[in-house]
Amino acid sequence: MTEKYLQLNDIDAYKKAFHLSNYVWDVVVNWNGIAQHTVGVQFIRAADSISANIAEGFGRYFKKDKIKFYRYSSGSVKESLDWNEKAKVRNLIEQEQYQYIFTALQQLPEAINRLIKYTDIKLAV
Repeated sequence: MTEKYLQLNDIDAYKKAFHLSNYVWDVVVNWNGIAQHTVGVQFIRAADSISANIAEGFGRYFKKDKIKFYRYSSGSVKESLDWNEKAKVRNLIEQEQYQYIFTALQQLPEAINRLIKYTDIKLAV
């Protein structure tokens, strides 16, 4: 019998963040030039950074390194919330798009915190 090792795509926080980043991309690519170059690029980078930091942390060996990157992803959640608000106030996104992104961003901190707790408990080093 072979033992199954945890894979990146098994992590709930990663899957949610990855899906969200692609949703944000799909929204922003339809904006006009000035909106894309100001709010859009920053919004995409912040949303992409959530799953990217989870992936980088997952690839680290030491528990402290892993958790550090998972915490960076939490910061990117907060940044993404800010860009989502700016996009709403500047009439760049529809209410439905805003609400979808907002709801996803509200769910991510709990998923990231579960990942941090799991990592802290399961890893010795």
